[in-house]
Amino acid sequence: MGKVSKFKQVQEERIQGHETRKPLFRRLEKLLGVPVVTFFTSFRYPVSIAGPDADMLEGLVQDMDLSSGLALVISSPGGYPLAAEKIIRICKSYSGTGTFVALVPGAAKSAATMICLGADRIAMGPSSELGPVDPQVLKDDDGNERPLSVTNILNSYDKLFKAATSAKGNLQPYLQQLAAYDPMEVEEMRSAIALSEDISVKALASGMMVGQKEESIRTKITTFIEPRVKKVHGRAIYREEARKCGLTIEDWEVGTERWEALYELYLRTRSVVNNEAAKAVETAQDGWYIGYGN
Repeated sequence: MGKVSKFKQVQEERIQGHETRKPLFRRLEKLLGVPVVTFFTSFRYPVSIAGPDADMLEGLVQDMDLSSGLALVISSPGGYPLAAEKIIRICKSYSGTGTFVALVPGAAKSAATMICLGADRIAMGPSSELGPVDPQVLKDDDGNERPLSVTNILNSYDKLFKAATSAKGNLQPYLQQLAAYDPMEVEEMRSAIALSEDISVKALASGMMVGQKEESIRTKITTFIEPRVKKVHGRAIYREEARKCGLTIEDWEVGTERWEALYELYLRTRSVVNNEAAKAVETAQDGWYIGYGN
């Protein structure tokens, strides 16, 4: 009889209790030599990395022996930059080495990428994804929310404002269009862009790019902070491109023991946040969960 795929096993095991993942935590910890923590938010439900997630993480790691450091397995479409900054702080503060490794078996996008930038290295498989960190806003379009790039909104505003100030004659068409923009929101958007860049650059300056000047780091990670490079916010940054940006990337190849353990843990935990809960933070000993709407 042929070997049953891990994906098929997960599909067949409908209830993914914490007990089903404990052996995988222990297996990974033995291979890595450090405790493992998972942080997953759903790609199915509309949830974001937020402040309470950092509280959940801190509640678990403060009871762990992290004298040798820790590995954070992360899977998330993103969320709030300040929450990402706090999670980086927690991982580094509780780690006995002052560092942590980020393991990305699937996708860690936007604010989740920011968290990875705070690690001392990022472990990625052949199809693992990071992503741009430029901020987005949700626009209500006839009852359906869709994300819009803050940078693109500001570029549109700036072009319109420049056209209005240089126009001769009837300004009414420009004034009508400019009236759709709230000046206070425009300034908030500019601050949001600056914040995302600042968190990303400082995370790298205190970790895998320590000793380098912030301006140099900002130039190196243009792919992550300048939306025109990747064209759209959701486009993947794979490990080869991340490495070219100066990030310390550790290749985990399919078929190796550590990848198999990590990927099975990923599949099982992803099943939880797509069916049983919207967020999960777990260790080999315990786990905290948030349901959609909480």
